[in-house]
Amino acid sequence: MTEKLFDVVILAGGLATRLRPLTENIPKALIPVNDEPFIAHQLRLLRQQGIQRVVICIGYLGEMVQKYVGDGKAFQLQVNYSSDEKTLLGTAGAIKKALPQLADNFFVLYGDSYLPCDYAAVQNVFIESRKNALMTVFRNNGQWDKSNIEFFDGDILVYDKKVQSERMQYIDYGLGIFHKKIFLDLPADQPYDLAELYQIVLVNKQLAAFEVKERFYEIGSFSGIYELEQYLTWNSLSHS
Repeated sequence: MTEKLFDVVILAGGLATRLRPLTENIPKALIPVNDEPFIAHQLRLLRQQGIQRVVICIGYLGEMVQKYVGDGKAFQLQVNYSSDEKTLLGTAGAIKKALPQLADNFFVLYGDSYLPCDYAAVQNVFIESRKNALMTVFRNNGQWDKSNIEFFDGDILVYDKKVQSERMQYIDYGLGIFHKKIFLDLPADQPYDLAELYQIVLVNKQLAAFEVKERFYEIGSFSGIYELEQYLTWNSLSHS
């Protein structure tokens, strides 16, 4: 049984161009979802899962996120920040910049993802795997986004967000775990994409996998926002 969960890195520095004009004056993390900024829902979910500390990688309009969330006490969390500043570093580049604030192992999730899965179970599988990274996968069958993973008998065979095939029935669920050493060789202060790093780790046979049964939710699209609002409303009513 895992005693303490790893810290969580939230990647919240993107420009959110797909949601313009909604994101012209606010970052994606502060988009209203059921009359409350999205990141409030995200942080509460993490706290419910047992997470204690979060590092938010901010970029575009990041000072607004920092002002709203503060030190995290309102969410019963400890929250720290790492800023891209003038140059957007991409998802992996932003993590590399945050490394001084992180322990050896940590969760990573995207700033537009709401992921109702068992974080402790994911962490236990990572520890037991003795590998340097873990990707959560979900049998998507192309339903909520383009499937991008060949997954068989507990192993990821192929992961590619650019080149899809009929054998890809699964998708990157959005929650990962990494050992910090795999970021050390990345170029400093230069953009680098997490998807590329995942592929390198997979080729090196250092990528574990955890199949999640619950679907993911996201606010990267207007339809995604609507679906998350419906889910949160249903979830609130079912627990009231």
